[in-house]
Amino acid sequence: MTSAASVARFDAAFDAALEQLRGHPVSDRIFRTASALGDWSVIWELVGAAWGLTSDRRTDRALRLAVLLGVESLVVNQGIKRLFKRARPTLAGDPRLPVRRPSTSSFPSGHASSGFFAATLLSEGDPELAPLWFALATVVATSRAYVRVHHASDIVAGAAVGLALAAVARRVWPQP
Repeated sequence: MTSAASVARFDAAFDAALEQLRGHPVSDRIFRTASALGDWSVIWELVGAAWGLTSDRRTDRALRLAVLLGVESLVVNQGIKRLFKRARPTLAGDPRLPVRRPSTSSFPSGHASSGFFAATLLSEGDPELAPLWFALATVVATSRAYVRVHHASDIVAGAAVGLALAAVARRVWPQP
């Protein structure tokens, strides 16, 4: 079996598992909301802003997070995604779960990348909160397959890209 066939089987199996949840009011609301809040990294900017209000030290870290999220978004959405012109599973998402129509290619998931990027940076100063940040990143990332604007493999790749870019960001701009 080719690697492309393996990826297609993985994507189909993940979508079939999510289909078992689609149509349930609670899961539909959670994943649609997570998908919308992940647009333009809004959720991560809000978390960073709230976090920055708690102390002067965190204000500097929140500013760093905001700037680096902007750089991450440019690298992923205007750089990496242009190298891969993968079609999305649907053009506008699942009609049962309306979301903003994406304008970039499917691979890798920008929501997953920004989520895992932000979770890594948010965890630096407060490692005890790392499970919360990574759980939130996972929900935001998974939401994109749930609403059918990404393949599961896009999400896995996006998470890997986010983690890699966070490692670079931590070296280039260490936390204050």
